Amino acid sequence: MDVQIFGVKNNADVRKAERFFKERRIKIHFMDFKHRSPSKGELRRFFQKFGEEKLIDRDSKRFHALGLRTAYYGDDRWLEIACDEPLILRQPLVRSGNRLSVGAAEAQWTEWVAE
Repeated sequence: MDVQIFGVKNNADVRKAERFFKERRIKIHFMDFKHRSPSKGELRRFFQKFGEEKLIDRDSKRFHALGLRTAYYGDDRWLEIACDEPLILRQPLVRSGNRLSVGAAEAQWTEWVAE
């Protein structure tokens, strides 16, 4: 089992995800938003499953700095914005094969490991 974690290292939930998988000796591929933005295809999977309501972190500093508080766009427009500004996303985004999770979803990760 391999896991991809998307986020930034200084986020507490990202560190929880890393620790969870490392403790279970699961190989992690970390994708740091500060060094490389996710591709549109990678994010599209998350948007299709969860939608912008679950993915966009409306309390993040970057969201407020960009002045998006009053913005009401569709999923396609949010996808474009998130590709350019991934720090507006809830973190971590975790992918293992076709399974996806958003945020610190330890119960969900435990199910993945049990399979």
